[in-house]
Amino acid sequence: MTVRQGNRLGISIQEHMAINVCPGPIRPIRQISSYFPRLSPTSSFSEPLSPNQLTAPAPLSPGGSGQDGGAVGGGGEGGGSRSFLSPLLPGAAGGGGSLSAMSSMDTSIEIDSCDSDDNTSLGTLEFDLLYERATSSLHCTVLRAKGLKPMDFNGLADPYVKLHLLPGACKANKLKTKIVRNTLNPVWNETLTYCGITEEDMYRKTLRVSVCDEDKLTHNEFIGESRVALRRVKPDQTKHFNICLEHPPPLPSPTAMNTALRGISCYLKEWETEQQRSLEERGRLLLCLQFLPPNSDGDLKAEAKESARGGLCVGVKRCAHLAAMDVNGFSDPYVKTYLKPDVQKKSKHKTAVIKKTLNPEFNEEFFYEISFSELATKTLEVTVWDYDLGRSNDFIGGVSLGCHSQGDALQHWIDCLKNKGKKVERWHTLTNDLPGSTLQE
Repeated sequence: MTVRQGNRLGISIQEHMAINVCPGPIRPIRQISSYFPRLSPTSSFSEPLSPNQLTAPAPLSPGGSGQDGGAVGGGGEGGGSRSFLSPLLPGAAGGGGSLSAMSSMDTSIEIDSCDSDDNTSLGTLEFDLLYERATSSLHCTVLRAKGLKPMDFNGLADPYVKLHLLPGACKANKLKTKIVRNTLNPVWNETLTYCGITEEDMYRKTLRVSVCDEDKLTHNEFIGESRVALRRVKPDQTKHFNICLEHPPPLPSPTAMNTALRGISCYLKEWETEQQRSLEERGRLLLCLQFLPPNSDGDLKAEAKESARGGLCVGVKRCAHLAAMDVNGFSDPYVKTYLKPDVQKKSKHKTAVIKKTLNPEFNEEFFYEISFSELATKTLEVTVWDYDLGRSNDFIGGVSLGCHSQGDALQHWIDCLKNKGKKVERWHTLTNDLPGSTLQE
């Protein structure tokens, strides 16, 4: 509203702002996201869509006119023909159907959150896998890597390869190659061997092969990894792999779920991990059984050969993938053997203690003087313990072999009795289901 004061025309501040700022009809500010068929994460969905927005829009006019002003105001017949193209209407461009707001937002955020480094080459790795069924061993020959990602200031790296069997305890299943200094194309030609791998393991486990860069002053850096399902490897056949290294599998995207669902997802993941650990075996034990008939010329010590009644020779070879019982992530394992029932309590034998390891090698033999008929009524109990100085030793696991056993333990016992004078070796999975009399150390 204007007021004349003499020859001077007075203009209010409201009119001044309207003239300078809004010379024409008010239009929304166009953004870059308006030109793309997806929604912006910051778009507002609270305003309802008018019927005019659902009609096909006419070409936009760059300037403002009186007809545009009528269209914006919602009055007149030209309102539908001059409706502005809104970025909130993916279907308004002439297509049938529309995209929901939430799905468009999720797609937008996932695209925007893509890391450009994901497309960077991490390098390739060559290795061979061989599973020997007779010895229950898995051999991984790490050959070479090419084109690794530079990790040091000099544009090079100090790479080495780590192996893990999943699922399983890290330190029990971790094998590591040597370190090759200052190169992006290292050559190892090194064979790493897992012992005590059964055919069941080959079916259900996965080998994780990761390449890392060694740093003396800081933590070692991760370069890339690859995971191979062991079911792809046929027994007694070498399989060659030449694979591209990848980033670790990403965690579930936070944009795909709200805070409550994200918390539930983390809880379920931790619970699943604990379940896998509880179901994971306590370790493996390689036993060798041999029944020697009277006056047999077996590979025994002189005092055992003097026995006229014959007996059972128990060879404790080694253990693999034992459970960690100490705070350092290792154990100090040793093995005890019993032949029960043991009325006089003289059947106990004990191996030496191997310090700080989860894959000990014992190679000790014990002889029980017993007749073949008596052996049919006996049960051999083998237990593995963790030695602790100044307190009770920790029970790791054990296995019971006899006519009342089941599975591999029963088969091993029967094979020993059928093949007199021959050594029969077999891997056994340690369990926690032994009689309580042997659990009191």
